[in-house]
Order: sequence, then C-alpha cells, then structure tokens
Amino acid sequence: MTETTWSERISFSGALDEAAKLTDAALERLLVVPSGLEARVYDAMRYSALAPGKRLRPFLVLASAGLFGVARLCALQVAAAIEMVHTYSLVHDDLPAMDNSDLRRGRTTCHKQFDEATAVLAGDGLLTAAFWVLAHPDTHGDPAVRCELVSELAAAAGAAGMVGGQMIDLIARLQRMKTGALIAFSCEAGAILAKAPGEARIALRGYAHDLGLAFQIADDLLDVEGSAAEAGKPVGADAAAGKATFVSILGAERARAQAKLLVNQAVAHLDLFEQRAELLREAARFVITRRT
Repeated sequence: MTETTWSERISFSGALDEAAKLTDAALERLLVVPSGLEARVYDAMRYSALAPGKRLRPFLVLASAGLFGVARLCALQVAAAIEMVHTYSLVHDDLPAMDNSDLRRGRTTCHKQFDEATAVLAGDGLLTAAFWVLAHPDTHGDPAVRCELVSELAAAAGAAGMVGGQMIDLIARLQRMKTGALIAFSCEAGAILAKAPGEARIALRGYAHDLGLAFQIADDLLDVEGSAAEAGKPVGADAAAGKATFVSILGAERARAQAKLLVNQAVAHLDLFEQRAELLREAARFVITRRT
C-alpha cells in the first residue's frame, strides 16, 4: 500500500481498522518490557496503551499524512506518540483523585489492575515516552520538524490544552474540553511532517476545531443515551456530578442537530484537498454516529 493512494483504495471502516492494527504494531515495537525491576511499570503502560480502542487519533494522523504523501514510518511514529498521550490522559483521569473509574475500554482500569501508584507512574511513562518518540530521528530527518512536533504536542497536552481542560473540569464542573487539543494536533501532524504550506494547515486546523466539538457533543450524548457495555466505560457520570454539558444545556435533540452542523462545517474545510480527503470526511461523519 502506498502512502498517496490510501484514501482512494480503502473504505473508511477498513482504514480505521488498519490504522488501529498499524498503531498497535508500532506501540508493541516502541514499548518493549525490560528485564529489570522497572518491568512492572512497562507492563502497566502496555496494558493501557494496547487495550482495545478505535485509535481515532492515530487514524487522523495517518489520514492527514496521506494527504501529502508522508512516509508511513514517520506518520506511525507520530500516531503512536499521540496514542501514548491519549492513553496517559485516560489512565490519570480514571484515578480515584479524578473520576475514580473502574472500567475503561471494556476492561479493568489500570489502577485497579495494578495499583494506584503504578498507574500514576504508567501515565507518566507514557507521556514522556511520547516525546522521546517524536524527538527520535525515525520520526523525521529534519530536526526542525521534530522540534515543531514536540512543541505542538506539548502545547496540546499541557496546561493550556488537555491538562488545563481537566483543571476546569474539576473546578467548574463543566463538560470536558480536553478532547479538542489532541484531535487538532492529530489532524495537523501530517501537514507538519510534510512541511505543508500555511493554507493547508489552516484548512486542517478548521476541520479539527469543528471535529473536536462534534466529538465532544457525541460523547455527551453517549453519556446520557449509551450503555456501559457499548461505551466500554461507565456512563451517566456527568449528570451524576452535575456537570454542564452540551446535552444538559441544549437538550438531546438540539445537541444532536448542533453536532451535525459542526460535521458539515468540518467537511467544508476540506474542499482544498478534493477527493484525497475523503477518509477525513468520513471520520467527521463517524464521530457523531459511533456508539463507543
């Protein structure tokens, strides 16, 4: 399979499955368990990172990279890194000090499977490993590109992005807004790897903004209308905590209509790429119809 024809040769569901398999293989390669006493934290990192999941963020990295013909190994390095950061956030979100969840991705959370201290260290290990991967020469031959990837992911994952969103969630009991920053980085990563012109990056940034909001609305709807069996995690937590969500503010029907509007806006940003962006268009439609 060549990088430049991925979107022309495969269905969205097939591409999503393939992205998951490729990302899992990259994670297996990058998260090797050593023989020393630190092996336990690696086991916890692998337990969480390789848990079943859609791998939507890695898919977005691969699809955006495919727009520009980026080498598959480079894109997979970034895809694995973003999945490490996403998994770290889930491990820490599930801790007793945060959401205190027992179930994630259809199985026991990391702190329940191992212990709380190990889960904290596993999250720390995944976060730092992600930056090691981005800084590695395998990710890109140009050090300036690697530096930009590190800088952009740090911004997305840090206090001005995902971590800040978690703080707002804890203090103000607002809906989680952590999703958007990582999705935005995933969508723009291909353009960074390709040193694409500003017009392409602006288009992907607009797409990612609307996609992230649509994703959040879909999450809020799933928390109200879904089941733990479908979602692979507890549902109803937002309402129980009294959090303000899109659904609690707008109602389910208006929230669903807003999500559809955002998807249409997201898709419109991709006109620049014509048929090459069909997988990204399908991804936007997928986020509001998914059940997990």
